[in-house]
Amino acid sequence: MLFRQLFHQESGTYTYLLGCEESKKATIIDPVLENSQQYLKLIEQLDLNLSMAIDTHTHADHVTALGELRDLTGCTTVMGEHSKADCVSKTVGDGDVLEIGSIELKCLYTPGHTNESFSFVSGNRVFTGDVLLIRGSGRTDFQGGDAGASWDSIQGKLFTLPEQTLVYPAHDYKGWTVSSIAEEKRHNPRLTGKNRQQYIDIMNNLDLPDPKMMDIAVPANLRCGRSS
Repeated sequence: MLFRQLFHQESGTYTYLLGCEESKKATIIDPVLENSQQYLKLIEQLDLNLSMAIDTHTHADHVTALGELRDLTGCTTVMGEHSKADCVSKTVGDGDVLEIGSIELKCLYTPGHTNESFSFVSGNRVFTGDVLLIRGSGRTDFQGGDAGASWDSIQGKLFTLPEQTLVYPAHDYKGWTVSSIAEEKRHNPRLTGKNRQQYIDIMNNLDLPDPKMMDIAVPANLRCGRSS
């Protein structure tokens, strides 16, 4: 499998490209509109064809490239079944498996950051969106977020994956690129040594400002990043 991690500096967003070398099919996870041409150039250079574009959830800090990539490549756009975005080509439920050539992505419903967040597992990698971050977790104070649901998703689903599973989040703001389930169990300050109520108290008292693009990004992303 071909695997690439790309970064959008302004929003701190990671985008992931997975390509099947046999079928030449590829998928991209959490693409950012401003980087569309970069993705397409890389896909061409790797001699791949984009068959699927996935958003882990409705992002509030950047505009998605799902719509533009579908317009330019004809790829299938994918989000979880609880998303309010009615523009996607395909929705997935908990336990569903997406196939991109020989690559399989298992879909895990992991609400908490938003009420429609999904994570995706491929082999020894898990793409956690904003639910589980490296040494942190996604805020739970808007878009149907819920601190208790976040705890349940992390402890009940993500932390039941094999400990060697590599954790690839949708965002990082401190220079981390990858972690593992074992590392996050042992070293995540919001989770390690905490119980459910302590975690809820931490998340409910973060007192963070709204993302600066929230008023633009959320309505745009419900249209898959398209202006109309």
